[in-house]
Amino acid sequence: MDVYEAVTSRRAVRGFTDQPVPREVLERVLSAAAWAPSGSNLQPWRAYVLTGRPLAELKKRAGKRVAACDPWDEREYEMYPPTLKSPYHERRAAFGAERYSALGIVREDWEARQRAAAENWNCFGAPAALFCYIDRDMGRPQWSDVGMYLQTIMLLLRAEGLHSCTQMAWSVYRKTVAEILSPPDDLILFCGMSIGFENVTVPYTRTGRALLDETVTFLDG
Repeated sequence: MDVYEAVTSRRAVRGFTDQPVPREVLERVLSAAAWAPSGSNLQPWRAYVLTGRPLAELKKRAGKRVAACDPWDEREYEMYPPTLKSPYHERRAAFGAERYSALGIVREDWEARQRAAAENWNCFGAPAALFCYIDRDMGRPQWSDVGMYLQTIMLLLRAEGLHSCTQMAWSVYRKTVAEILSPPDDLILFCGMSIGFENVTVPYTRTGRALLDETVTFLDG
């Protein structure tokens, strides 16, 4: 798979089979992803990978919180600005409409929407999950570095025939994640990432992208 195919075939998959992901594949991907760029080579990421019993236990504990309607953990960062201006508001709204429509869920069916959202904390059935942390002393440029690291991982997973889904949703159950991982106190959980083989029976709509001239300006000599 060349890099163009990896980029264009990558998407947030929200349905996985239980086929195990070999440890050697995960090690190969993460070893190569370490070459992702970072300012002054800080490499400001810290990743934890869960499979097997540890992941099953995390899913179990998160599931109990969901079932009990346990309040979310306080956020350590804002996922989105309080007010999204145009065109970002419209893009987010379109994404939500397309996602739930593909699942046959109407906007008014709040319970069905909640059940679909709760699948985040089951990793959409994935047999492997990565949790990415960053030192809380780091600034915005280093958060950007973490994004490049995660993108590199996702593209390498595609080269291995795997899919993924990054999930900032795990940040609101960060204390439950910490019960399993015991990360140092100076780290912030940025996101989780579900990893596995796609369950092709799960319906989805591929979210489109803005036209080039909406996001790119060429200045020619």
